[in-house]
Amino acid sequence: MKSVLLYYPFQIAKNANSGSKLRPKEMYKAFLKWGKQNNIEILLLSGHSNERAALFTNWLKEGKLDEVLFCYMENQTIPFWLTDPGHKPKNPFIDYKVMKYLQEKNVPVGVFYRDVYWKFDELYPLKGVKKTIMQSVYRMEESFYQKYCDVIFLPSDAMGKYVDIDRTKIALPPGGKARDLDAQRDINLVKQGLYVGGINNENYGLFLLLDALELANKEQKVCDLTVVCREDEFDHLPEEKKARINQSGISIKHVSGDALNDLYTSMDFAFIPRYKSTYNDFSVPVKLVEYLSNKLPVVATNCDAQSDFIESGSYGIICRDEPSSMADAIKEMTIQSNGFRRNIEDSFMEKHSWLARVKMIENALLKEEL
Repeated sequence: MKSVLLYYPFQIAKNANSGSKLRPKEMYKAFLKWGKQNNIEILLLSGHSNERAALFTNWLKEGKLDEVLFCYMENQTIPFWLTDPGHKPKNPFIDYKVMKYLQEKNVPVGVFYRDVYWKFDELYPLKGVKKTIMQSVYRMEESFYQKYCDVIFLPSDAMGKYVDIDRTKIALPPGGKARDLDAQRDINLVKQGLYVGGINNENYGLFLLLDALELANKEQKVCDLTVVCREDEFDHLPEEKKARINQSGISIKHVSGDALNDLYTSMDFAFIPRYKSTYNDFSVPVKLVEYLSNKLPVVATNCDAQSDFIESGSYGIICRDEPSSMADAIKEMTIQSNGFRRNIEDSFMEKHSWLARVKMIENALLKEEL
């Protein structure tokens, strides 16, 4: 039976509470759906290195890898050799064995290369000798993909110039997940805005958002704000920032899962207020597609990749990373949000579902028609 190999050189997280943990699970689910539609078996090779080695050996003996059409691989934010517990590989050569086998069989391979934060001194936390060693390992990983991969999938086109791999590069932003939203949003003069994310780093832009909201509501209140964040992040904020949040009259919640899904249904639109930077220009927040999956239009700053994504379907309003520009965007969104929501309903899931991502991978890698 024809098959597709999913190669995840790490243990899949049981609790997918972040974008890096969510993508592998959602891609696997989408591949299973695609495989069922096309009568193709999906083989997931994942786990710690010893587990991968044992499964790979068994599949070779059983002939399960005889008709592999292509291989899709995910990486993590650390080099794949270090994904075993304690970052000590028990079977450090298994990845070479798998890729060499696929190369000898002329099986095309594509890898989703998730991040290059290690190339930015302001973002990479290690210093001194540790930093030099780890950056050398990351460069070894890039060389590995250069040797064994045909296509490099990236979160955005803009990230491509920071990836030193001379292979075809294709943008594969996070996918949306369809949700049945029957609840009707109340038609109020004061709209409900939502921010979900980090609050412990100025780069995230929460306090930029508070400044903008204050300006937008100065003459007449047009928007309330709910902030969803981790409880420990809020607890560790400096007292003056806690006071600012409390004085702003915003609602702070520490929810996830079903409780967060319920909250989405009562919101009119959402915010991504990140400051513009080289890194933010090519990264695509997973929260962006989560907002759109919940049919929430987005007010976002003009970071290149996220603004391109939003403007591609007219899913929201783009502003500069300054209070006055964001305040104008908030006031405009309170008037136009229903129109943007219709745009999301009309095209977002068709173009940007996880299954649509799988079809992009198929088109990029498959050498023959199904």
